[in-house]
Amino acid sequence: MSEKVVIALGGNALQSGKGPVTAEAQLTIIKKTSEFIAEISTRGYEIAIVHGNGPQVGRILLASETAQALTPAMPFDVCGAMSQGYIGYHLQQSLRYALNIRNRNVPVATIITQMIVDRNDPAFNNPTKPIGPFYQEAEAKVLEKEKGYSMCEDAGRGWRRVVASPIPNQIVEIDTVRQLWKSTIVITCGGGGIPVVQNPDGTLEGVASVIDKDFASELLAEKVGADALLILTEVEKVAINFNTARQENLNHMTLAEAAKHMEEKQFAPGSMLPKVQAAMKFVRMNPGKKAIISSLDKAVEALEGKTGTVITFA
Repeated sequence: MSEKVVIALGGNALQSGKGPVTAEAQLTIIKKTSEFIAEISTRGYEIAIVHGNGPQVGRILLASETAQALTPAMPFDVCGAMSQGYIGYHLQQSLRYALNIRNRNVPVATIITQMIVDRNDPAFNNPTKPIGPFYQEAEAKVLEKEKGYSMCEDAGRGWRRVVASPIPNQIVEIDTVRQLWKSTIVITCGGGGIPVVQNPDGTLEGVASVIDKDFASELLAEKVGADALLILTEVEKVAINFNTARQENLNHMTLAEAAKHMEEKQFAPGSMLPKVQAAMKFVRMNPGKKAIISSLDKAVEALEGKTGTVITFA
């Protein structure tokens, strides 16, 4: 029986932090990303893909707001849906090609995915999720004053706008994902899913926020009965004392060890912390299964147990 894996793609899998931020440049990066994903599929793993959208949805919103004198600005949730569509389009196009040259005829489809959140989630009172481009501190202060944005420093990389990041509770399109699972590589919960709240009459209503894609990936992995949650980022292994002379790369963490490192504030809130938290939740809810954190270029090796940081219940 094939192993079922949910793959969470980090920002470096979609665009380079050093190159241009055009759609064309993003497609070039995604073509490289698709080579690694296609190789995982070729090895016989059943996979679904979740991607982030922080930079993309931020730029879509910025463009929409900048042009509002000419055309009405799009609501935040609609911008999220737009980002799911165009990132999914790039992944579909690139992944199908990467699979075809490996003689693996597997359909690839993007599902525009809604995620139900609690309208009373305390996250709405404490914006923490970075979106959009990086700014210098002086630029960030101007945006705070002129546009009313909440801005914060993001893991030493610059200043970014932050929005609410509520916890995902329910994947609206989960039945569709399950029905497609055996036959199709599904790209779903893009950007963490489009945040919606459910009204008393059962209707859904979009809300201005961004769900962390790692938490969305964890929920998806639970709901499809995945054997593993693979979270791909820029580093090959999780480290403690990161970026210091005492840095220690970790091959394995139990839940207790991960909790201890979290108490010691070893993981940066804007980068590694949500990945570790999502990994911990998956193995806590699924004892006997594993979560893996590694880099995109080591994804195959990480699944084979040759590298990466593996998180297990005990």
